[in-house]
Amino acid sequence: MHWLLATVAAGSALLGLPVGGSKLTPPVLPLTVRNPYLSTWLGSARDAPWDKWPMFWTGEEIGFGILAAVPDSGYVYPLLGRPHDSLGSRTDSGYNVSFCTYVGATFDASTTNLTYKIPAPVKSEGSEGSRAPLELVISFLSPITPTSTLRQSIPASYVTVHVSGGFNVDIYVDVNGQWVSGNRGSRIVWEFGQQQFGDGRGLKTWKIRRETEQLLSEWRDQAEWGTLHFSAPSDVRHESGTSGLLRPRFARTGTLENAVDEDYRGIMEEEPVFAFAKSFHLNSSSSLYTPSSASVMFTMAHIQDPVVQFASARGLTFMRPLWASWFSSIESLLSFHYMDYHNAARLAANYSEQLAKDAYKSGAEDYVDIVGLSARQVMGATTFAGTPDNPILFLKEISSNGNFQTIDVIFPAFSFFLYTNPRWLAYLLEPLLEHMLSGQYPNKYAMHDLGSHFPNATGHPDGRDEYMPVEECGNILIMGLAIVNSLSYDTGVAAGSHWASLGSHEFIGNPTTSPFTLRSLEQRDGIWGLDDSWGGPTKGVEQARKWVERSYTLWKQWTGYLVEFSLEPEHQLSTDDFAGPLELQTNLALKGILGIKAMSGIAKVVNNMEDYEHYKNISETYLKKWEDFAISRDGTHAKLAYNWYGSWTTLYNLFADSLLCFHLEGTVLAKPELPNRIQQQEHDQTPLDAPGDKKPSKPHTGFVPQRIYKMQSDWYRAVRQRYGLPLDSRHLYTKSDWEFFAAAVASKTTRAEILESVAKWINETSTDRPLTDLYDTEGEGGFPGVAFMARPVVGGHFAFLTLGKACGGRAGDGLAFLEGGEERGEREGGWGWGGRMF
Repeated sequence: MHWLLATVAAGSALLGLPVGGSKLTPPVLPLTVRNPYLSTWLGSARDAPWDKWPMFWTGEEIGFGILAAVPDSGYVYPLLGRPHDSLGSRTDSGYNVSFCTYVGATFDASTTNLTYKIPAPVKSEGSEGSRAPLELVISFLSPITPTSTLRQSIPASYVTVHVSGGFNVDIYVDVNGQWVSGNRGSRIVWEFGQQQFGDGRGLKTWKIRRETEQLLSEWRDQAEWGTLHFSAPSDVRHESGTSGLLRPRFARTGTLENAVDEDYRGIMEEEPVFAFAKSFHLNSSSSLYTPSSASVMFTMAHIQDPVVQFASARGLTFMRPLWASWFSSIESLLSFHYMDYHNAARLAANYSEQLAKDAYKSGAEDYVDIVGLSARQVMGATTFAGTPDNPILFLKEISSNGNFQTIDVIFPAFSFFLYTNPRWLAYLLEPLLEHMLSGQYPNKYAMHDLGSHFPNATGHPDGRDEYMPVEECGNILIMGLAIVNSLSYDTGVAAGSHWASLGSHEFIGNPTTSPFTLRSLEQRDGIWGLDDSWGGPTKGVEQARKWVERSYTLWKQWTGYLVEFSLEPEHQLSTDDFAGPLELQTNLALKGILGIKAMSGIAKVVNNMEDYEHYKNISETYLKKWEDFAISRDGTHAKLAYNWYGSWTTLYNLFADSLLCFHLEGTVLAKPELPNRIQQQEHDQTPLDAPGDKKPSKPHTGFVPQRIYKMQSDWYRAVRQRYGLPLDSRHLYTKSDWEFFAAAVASKTTRAEILESVAKWINETSTDRPLTDLYDTEGEGGFPGVAFMARPVVGGHFAFLTLGKACGGRAGDGLAFLEGGEERGEREGGWGWGGRMF
């Protein structure tokens, strides 16, 4: 066991158990959240973890129980879930059920820790001293590793129980079949396996699946195919059997019988559970003043092969998981994942620590918690597939309708990906580009999604996907230029993502592979399996050119649609489709115009200067007209629609103007000061500059006028409600992703007020599901009729961070005017605030 304890101890030090600093109290916290089907949450995060069973993101219960028994006292304590429902209350049972002190939960981007204190057994009369309570921490780690796509692709999480005290304690953990089917009537089968590593180390693994798997199908959003692998070190005890027998036996004896029940049956038919137990003998090596510490680690892996089907260029294809390119068997994957805990924990801690530093500088302490809470939720909607030559990241539009690879869901999430690892954003767009390049989508605008329901990306050959043409064209063009920009930087400190700048800067080109391959994994600082750099000097230029050239006809086709239809959008939906269709939407038109402007930048990448000038001129002409149409008569705010007098809107698409650096055009910027070490290592990172920290070197022209920014920033303060900024004048509900987009390009005061309101909402909301992005800004801050939950769009909460790194770290220079100073003069031939068109 020494090998495990050493690994866990080292990882624990890196993780800083318990995770320090989280102050917000959301109603739900992530436990094992890795992809759309390995998604287990603590549904009673403001209450004791034993009040309810953990849940799938839908709210359905998941059997995941943890007990602690103290042999010297005969007491058994539930820690997670309701396994104590099986224990009864008979006085002759040989044990007593009690409840320990729950200290609370802490979390960061990758980890949720639950901390307890278990009272010491009462000492016999005349004994010396009084032992302190035993501290117990259950740590759930779903590591986000931006420098290692290999590790991120593994559909598995770690669960570690840490104990520290001066008396013996026994730990019991079990799971049931609810992990592998949403249909509680499904019959399941299971087996028990062991791996030995030749030096006394090894793994025990429970393997549970449906008896008859239903490939690529769901029941209430849970997968009906795939196997749960529940693993533990070889020195634990194991047993499977009826929950009503195993749990009471453990409560009496503190152990299990190393037996396998082979009576396969339904999930809730004499409920079969699959358990491990570990005894910690702490009193033999501790004293009154020096408690002993120990740990045991478990892993949860949900293995599917294939993961989805996808209408690729070669036809409908079963897509294998990306991890299968590096591991020849499931057993080798599981053993690597288990033994790699130290490295995965280290990389995840590095990300969480840097994220916390950056978030604090660009927001406040509450912002650290908000982005930390959002990170696993974003990645929990994704699944890696393909090969190292052509990696793909698939995404499910969780909860709102289950669409596959929805462009207007990727769009709000893209702030997270630009900050964390821009290559993952490119992998998200790849299947959309491939499918539309192959001619399988008949419309000239960008498609809404790859399929009506995940995991089946069968496309829309009839062209009858959800009708959001201006929305999706604008989104994909903006994201396309954002990817191009993220590739182009002079030094590591000027990169759009700190982690993307690490690794080799050699470009390995091949006509048959993606320009963003994972063919050459690297070893750095003692850790194998790391990505090479994303972009950079020379390499980034070549990658951008190759990527744009391949799909140039599509970029141009979508821009042509925007030229024709974006200035005065017809009756159609925007991404906020729950609000219904509307014509002449101000915010939607701005997105289309910014999409045209983005195409000029894309054209420049391939040195097509004719297209560059053409689309640049059109976008500038359209923007002047948009200004005349969009602003209220009194010049205080943008209207919801050109012809809707008295209305107003959150102009969140303004964010793209700054993110893509259009607001800096005409500015001569001083080069940023560089730290002594240009090439940072994973364990040695420097904080980032927050937007607005530096003044621009001189007045500039930009694209969207400064007065629009200032006007909206002031307006948001006037209409903000208790729990945030409403989406528009029609309702009091809001979208949290768009709140952060809007606040990112507002004054510091406005930003702080919106952030404070969102934090207050997280602490007080009546919602009872994983973080929603659509909520009421008044009342109880609940669901506004429509219940969105667990959606990846919360990646939009990273908008402050993404903007802080944009434009070589100088995007904030163009927003310094929001803190005072002169506004830009009126455009030639433009308008003043009087004599408005509407």
